[in-house]
Amino acid sequence: MKKIIYALIFTLTVALFSCNSQENAKESKTSDGIIRLEMPARPAGQEDVIGLRCEPLETVRVGFIGLGMRGPGAVERFTYIPGVEIKALCDLYPEKVAKTQEILKKRNFPEATAYSGEEGWKELCNRDDIDLIYIVTPWLLHTPIAVYAMEHGKHVAIEVPAAMNIDECWQLVNTAEKTRRHCMMLENCVYDFFELTTLNMAQQGLFGEILHVEGAYIHNLEEFWKAYQGNWRLDFNEKHGGDVYATHGLGPACQLLNIHRGNRMTHLVAMATQAVTGPKLVKEMTGRDGKDFKNADHTMTMIQTANGQTIHLQHDVMNPRPYSRMYQLTGTEGFANKYPIEGYTFRSAEKMEGMPDHENLNMHTFVPQNVKEQLMKQYKHPIHKELEEMAKKVGGHGGMDFIMDYRLVYCLRNGLPLDQDVYDAAEWSCIGELTNISIQNNSMPVEVPDFTRGSWKKLNGYHHYMVGE
Repeated sequence: MKKIIYALIFTLTVALFSCNSQENAKESKTSDGIIRLEMPARPAGQEDVIGLRCEPLETVRVGFIGLGMRGPGAVERFTYIPGVEIKALCDLYPEKVAKTQEILKKRNFPEATAYSGEEGWKELCNRDDIDLIYIVTPWLLHTPIAVYAMEHGKHVAIEVPAAMNIDECWQLVNTAEKTRRHCMMLENCVYDFFELTTLNMAQQGLFGEILHVEGAYIHNLEEFWKAYQGNWRLDFNEKHGGDVYATHGLGPACQLLNIHRGNRMTHLVAMATQAVTGPKLVKEMTGRDGKDFKNADHTMTMIQTANGQTIHLQHDVMNPRPYSRMYQLTGTEGFANKYPIEGYTFRSAEKMEGMPDHENLNMHTFVPQNVKEQLMKQYKHPIHKELEEMAKKVGGHGGMDFIMDYRLVYCLRNGLPLDQDVYDAAEWSCIGELTNISIQNNSMPVEVPDFTRGSWKKLNGYHHYMVGE
């Protein structure tokens, strides 16, 4: 009975904060054939937070909210990061808090203050001895908690996606600008070893001019649907169309293309298949017919950038395809691909200074494995040089989760701009609603909002900040 009551409370809380702006977004079709959403003016007295630096924190005092599928792993990873105090743990269910306390005990960390119930997260955010709120709740609570936390003086880190619609994206941006607090979306895939190495290679010019990048979230969730508390993830897919989980593929692509760092996404078009597997899942799991299931089995998106590049995204969590984030880069001098085969090709083998001799087969296949390994060794990113050994020991999707958390704490402790800022969170999260609008309008182009309100030209290229810069 107790769990049933908590489940009802959770459902009511989510309903309170949920806003289906996919039906309410103010949009207009213009003479050039592009659908544009209303862009709010920046509130009076606010400035952008491009390159935001805050006072260094000798110790980062953290509170975790959400201890279901990913929360406990995040807590454990933080016990391996220097300069951290885990002050508080919160979940709707008190037994999950108690179970996570065992992680702290095992790692010789003091017991954290426990919070639970529907108002527990607010009580945690109200404390004055916490610097960072780490949010690992179901999606519909991401923005409400983040906004509340920033308004109470906290930096926030939010699991993906950070926002569920355009209105929430603007809430995050406006609140971060008003409070001058960091708001980072926890996009781990930008720290994966192939992606970060390839980014380093691209920034050093190995691929020439980048023309096109691809990304995806293709992951059959058949084994996971029932694990989402209260069936929240399938429920969201039932009620919302579009690419609702774009960030794993889009994040690495945006870093390669310097999005809002001298470039920006201008508009997109999206297409979708019919919904076949989703309605069947609803029938199997709830007994309802699922005939109004909104999300397609497969969604495809094309995005244009201001500097003339294109991005291709795919989303499919319904069908028995092998896992893929489809990471791919096409440049004038080279090509990179991660799925299903990791490899590189280049226009001229002679240009690969220091590489082992090999026949130039780039018209037919990738460079040989020994050349690829040498490239990845030679161009290993400085972050990986420092953290790879520890990351693989601690784990979290092969280590990229640990690197993400370590970098977050590192930047906070040293007063540096974060690797991902609030504009990344908004730009990468807005794709869900924008793609749905395109699909609902026969794949018409839809403008991607400029969440920086014109400040995207301030920086010239993506950069990981280090001490001394």
